[in-house]
Amino acid sequence: MTGYLTTHVLDTARGVPARSLKVELYRIEGNIRSHLNTLVTNADGRTNEHILSSDRCETGTYELVFHAGEYLRMVGSALEEPLFLDIIPIRFGMTADSHYHVPLLLSPFGYSTYRGS
Repeated sequence: MTGYLTTHVLDTARGVPARSLKVELYRIEGNIRSHLNTLVTNADGRTNEHILSSDRCETGTYELVFHAGEYLRMVGSALEEPLFLDIIPIRFGMTADSHYHVPLLLSPFGYSTYRGS
């Protein structure tokens, strides 16, 4: 297997990488959601290691969970409670033989994602 998973989180409201944002990865099989990894973004808004390494990569459905609320509170961008965005889950399919890059562009009131390179 040669596939793996990465991310890059950018704080578009502040124009900087989102540092210290917790990201969790789950594998989805039917109604079962299995936790695979938890990482935190570095100063560049990326994780220091692949979220899913090639030795653990399998074709299937996965879910990245971005803890945006914790990050927004930490950097002072949380305007009022409850936050409009707190936990951001992104569910997607991937094959075991490709690199998948799932970035997140984040602000307190919106986000965007796509399959990057």
